[in-house]
Amino acid sequence: MAMARPPDNSRTRLLLATIDLVRANGYASTRVEDICATAGVTKGSFFHHFESKEQLAIAAARFWGERAVELFASAPFMSDPDPLHRLLGYLQFRRELIHGDIWEWTCFAGTTVQETYETHPGLRQACGASVEAHLAQLTRMVEQALIEHPVPGIEASSLAMYMQAVLQGAFVMAKARNEHGPALDALDHLSRYVEMLFRGSTTRKRPR
Repeated sequence: MAMARPPDNSRTRLLLATIDLVRANGYASTRVEDICATAGVTKGSFFHHFESKEQLAIAAARFWGERAVELFASAPFMSDPDPLHRLLGYLQFRRELIHGDIWEWTCFAGTTVQETYETHPGLRQACGASVEAHLAQLTRMVEQALIEHPVPGIEASSLAMYMQAVLQGAFVMAKARNEHGPALDALDHLSRYVEMLFRGSTTRKRPR
């Protein structure tokens, strides 16, 4: 996932290096030495900021979540006055992010929690909080779309959860096949599903 460049300091470089290396190689295979080398800092600098690799990964999960929220909040589709167009624009934006190596556009929190959910509860919780932060952001988008374009029987939280489940599953399938196609196809199907779900809803719009 491409994001705006954050402030350049040793702590931030360690966080960014951790995000990249863990997405590419996994948490267990990522050594502190590798993180320091990628970040261009010494081990002394590492231990100045973090007590352990796990503490760094927990901070990276929080950092990832904060940056993801900022990325989608400032994305071009958010300027559309129609909340349904914003929701569909979100899915198109997610599709546009799928380029480059697979690790570059998959989710750090999702990748890490799959590997560590039983062995590192603190890291699992941090990754879970990151996922939940974006889920809350997406849920608000769905809520706004449903206010303007009501669909009987649809709950915003449930639809948002489904959309996120499709996205995370798409990342797993892309990794399993080592190609972009499964993720692109999943997003295309998800976009069509959302369009079909809201089809005809303009006739049921609430009066202003």
